[in-house]
Amino acid sequence: MNAVPTLDVRRYDHDRSGFVRELGASYRSFGFCCIEGHGLAPRLIEDAYTAFRKFFAQPESVKRRYHIAGGGGARGYTPFRVETAVNSTRPDLKEFWHVGREFDGAEKLSEDQRAAMPPNLWPQEVPEFRAAALALYRALDALGARLLRALALDLGLSEQWFDDQIDRGNSILRPLHYPPLIGEQDGSLRSAAHEDINLITLLIGASDAGLQIKTRNGAWLPITTAGDAIVVNVGDMLERLSNGVYPSTSHRVVNPQAAAAHRSRYSVPFFLHPNPDFLIETLPGCVDAEHPNRYPQPITAHQFLLQRLREIRLL
Repeated sequence: MNAVPTLDVRRYDHDRSGFVRELGASYRSFGFCCIEGHGLAPRLIEDAYTAFRKFFAQPESVKRRYHIAGGGGARGYTPFRVETAVNSTRPDLKEFWHVGREFDGAEKLSEDQRAAMPPNLWPQEVPEFRAAALALYRALDALGARLLRALALDLGLSEQWFDDQIDRGNSILRPLHYPPLIGEQDGSLRSAAHEDINLITLLIGASDAGLQIKTRNGAWLPITTAGDAIVVNVGDMLERLSNGVYPSTSHRVVNPQAAAAHRSRYSVPFFLHPNPDFLIETLPGCVDAEHPNRYPQPITAHQFLLQRLREIRLL
């Protein structure tokens, strides 16, 4: 394969073995796949984008009211040129908002779980933001769980292996705004080369040019989607869990040229995380004499998240 394939997730219901095989092959080759037929209503996505654009159009002084200093960007607003990719000295040309999992108050959460997943913030200036964001969060959470069932089968696990490991996961919806480029950028990119932290990422917004992934031969391969397709990629936690069977692939968002440089770019990734106390421990079925354990030291999902947040200068 020399291009990231697009697979229809509806095949999982009538051609399960074929879909699982092709999905696994795409992740083994690229760490990425494009997914169509996911059933996310266009109106759901449109309403979310309308609310997100309205927030990012607010004055800087308003947006910064929702920035929690020392919070690691876990909830609320993170300003422009703050997040910095690992091994980069230049901050990304983006601003974003984080929406986490909502609990209805009936759940029995430990103190550690509550500390790992603080309450959400909501911008008072955009009252429709909350409902739109949570509707999109729930839809992507369900789709991600469905895809993880397919990957569990591909890894030789039971179909439901991930189910109770992600039901209280510290997953994040991140509305992203890349403002128009003004003046010299001093080598900064809209998003410098990086890998994601989590299990899998589901990205709405790759229909706009800019996203590129690094292939095994070191070349940068552009990815854009058509129709209702979204991009779904492997994160570092799944790479560790699978002993590198599924690689967490480096990707970036490059700066546009000419007229496109004067336009905003928006995207909405959903970072699907396991439960904070989930132990990321290499699956025995992914280790053999030819593939020794690359990650012999287990680590909880929350510990790993904190480690990575420090590396990207959010903590």
